[in-house]
Amino acid sequence: MMDECFHENDYLVSRPIYSNQIFDQVHERRNQETQSLQERLSRTFGHTDKWAVQKVKGLLPIMEWLPKYPVKQWLPGDVVSGVTTGLVCCLQGVAYALLTSVAPVYGLYSAFFPILTYFVLGTSRHISVGPFPVTCLMVGSVVLTLAPDEHFLRSVNMTDVNETMVEDTLMEVDVEAREAQRVMVACTMTVLVGLMQVAMGLMQVGFLVRYLSDPLVGGFTTAAAFHVFISQIKTILSVPTHNHNGFFSFAYTLIDVGSNINQANMADLIAGLLTISIVMAVKEINTKFQHKIPVPIPIEVIVTVIASAISHVMDLNSQYGASIVHNLPRGFASPQPPNIELIGSILGSSFSTAVVGYAVAVSVAKVYAAKHDYTVNGNQELIAFGVSNIFGGCFSSFVASTALSRTAVQESTGGKSQVAGLISAVMVMIVILALGPFLQPLQKSVLAGIVIANLKGMFLQISEVPVLWRQNRTDCFIWIASCLASVVLGLDVGLLAGLVFEMGTVVVRTQFPSCATLGNVPNTDIYKNMKDYKKVDEIPGVKIFKCNSPIYFANIDYFKEKLRDEVGFDAVRVFKKRNKALKKIHKLIKKGKLQVTEAGLVPVASLGVENKGFENEPGHEMEKQASKTDSEVKIQVDWTSELPVSVSVPRVHIHSLVVDFSSVSFLDVVAAKSLKLVVKEFIRIGVSVYIAGCDGELVRKMEALSFFDEEVNRDLLFLSVHDAILFIQHQNSIGYEDNPLAEKISQLQDDKEPLPFTDDEDLIETYDNQHLAIHGLSN
Repeated sequence: MMDECFHENDYLVSRPIYSNQIFDQVHERRNQETQSLQERLSRTFGHTDKWAVQKVKGLLPIMEWLPKYPVKQWLPGDVVSGVTTGLVCCLQGVAYALLTSVAPVYGLYSAFFPILTYFVLGTSRHISVGPFPVTCLMVGSVVLTLAPDEHFLRSVNMTDVNETMVEDTLMEVDVEAREAQRVMVACTMTVLVGLMQVAMGLMQVGFLVRYLSDPLVGGFTTAAAFHVFISQIKTILSVPTHNHNGFFSFAYTLIDVGSNINQANMADLIAGLLTISIVMAVKEINTKFQHKIPVPIPIEVIVTVIASAISHVMDLNSQYGASIVHNLPRGFASPQPPNIELIGSILGSSFSTAVVGYAVAVSVAKVYAAKHDYTVNGNQELIAFGVSNIFGGCFSSFVASTALSRTAVQESTGGKSQVAGLISAVMVMIVILALGPFLQPLQKSVLAGIVIANLKGMFLQISEVPVLWRQNRTDCFIWIASCLASVVLGLDVGLLAGLVFEMGTVVVRTQFPSCATLGNVPNTDIYKNMKDYKKVDEIPGVKIFKCNSPIYFANIDYFKEKLRDEVGFDAVRVFKKRNKALKKIHKLIKKGKLQVTEAGLVPVASLGVENKGFENEPGHEMEKQASKTDSEVKIQVDWTSELPVSVSVPRVHIHSLVVDFSSVSFLDVVAAKSLKLVVKEFIRIGVSVYIAGCDGELVRKMEALSFFDEEVNRDLLFLSVHDAILFIQHQNSIGYEDNPLAEKISQLQDDKEPLPFTDDEDLIETYDNQHLAIHGLSN
């Protein structure tokens, strides 16, 4: 019980009891303004010049920020950041080309062209645009599927020219033809990804990325890191393997690596392991001493330069058979259009890659936007990345996104705007035009080591699982399901499976919402779940039921089941049993076995009418009084007491039901019809129903769905549960109506007035037809 005395934080409120209808009368509602299409267009294009300028600046954000660029404050930091990030971009581009299964030079193109267009169209000041290992691997899986080595085999004659025999013929891969086809597949897919992103941006559907929740993205990227790691093992060991994609591809790759482990090249293995160890160790130092080191140590650049020098001096390729980059030509490749014939084969994979690339990029962009207090436009980001991919794809680039590690370098080294990105592109261009050949002796295992070392952050996401398990097990299951599906089924199918599982959890959570019976905290207007609190009282004769979910076709049956469980009876069954009891009472009255008296229904035997000798005694006057017409004699059947017939009628211990709709955001057609029928079922057995906490939008939706009629009217709506309870208590105190637990029946000596239903079959058929009509299945 609350203290009777008042404290400093106590407050008192005195106001009338408000139903929704009374509140609307006292506090006049605003008229909902609806503008015609012509009015909206006139308002939009009324100031044509201003509107055009805003649209141009929206599509070209550079026009907004570049004229305001503070040169003295930002340019020094952008230059340092651009040079450092450019070196990292070069090496990551060359390394990530291995994931795409194309020559390393195309990784340099992918680190250059997308930056140019994003500089003009992007809204993030800090992200570093370029290759991302997950999207590279997704593109690479399509490349290996459509252009495997088996499609480019050619015969090599091993005998005398004049004595060619099939048995003496060996097959080799036509490397040039394979490389050309793989580049064509990667570029076509990149252009298609860009077109999809631009289309989504123009349709303003950037919000769709919200369906990729953090647990889903975390599980997916962890699985992608696993696939990247598996794909680089063969490069570290330098062993031959077949190209595997789809279901259990990682297992088949591991089997190939294990079966050919005896062919591993020790020079490549040592170089790869040393690269992984050194890069990870120095990155740990950069993280630990980031506040003391003015610029992070560019360890990838240092390792690459040293490894290239060692490989060149020791001639590792000739002396030890090490696998090296070989060819990294100077200059740019000629632009080429995409191959339209490939679109049908890459459509599904392109869409998933477009979504993943955008989701990762915009997530990273929003992190740094929040840190530096500016906003990122999601739809404009779609257009920016879409145009960047279209432009880059035409110049032999593969899909661009961003990488957290590269963006972290750009921001931590003092980058303030995309000017740093432009300078990093200049650094990449210098490597493409002049320094590329210096990387030709570099071992591929070193590049693979750099890739693996940069996966650490994605693998550490596994630590989220126990945290999610403690916080929200549904999110934990989403993380695990998306991760396992992406590992087993492949990245594209796994992402779809994870998304379907996530949507399934949403459906389940709304299809089986939490429902509760509320009780009153004494001396307050607060109502809480009775299972959660000890000192919460149930209002006598009133049941307060709350559903914490929208009510729609998928959960309306569950809602009715929970309501039936909470009130303790089935209103339809009560109604049927009462009608059955009334029918039997009617028959007994007609046969003279029951008599209507002022005290109620009394068996005839109890009045002594069995003895003919007492027919003329005064007691017979009571029987005469009971045989008056229907209009003169009416009684009440108290359904809570013992009935004079052998019919078991469920007891109803409440006279009012309050349904709390404060957590219900919407109703659909099926739910509105079913709920209306439920309200009528309760009213028919004498239980008044009130709906509390509906907001204005929900009330308008109920009106649009024809929820209200003469029987179920707006008078049952109340602003709050407390208003409804006070109204119920007020009505009971003044005796507003007769006992709602009793039902009047008339003495029917003739059969002129029918009962509500003549037999059980009619009753069942009527209710069945009502329920079938709700679902559109009635005849």
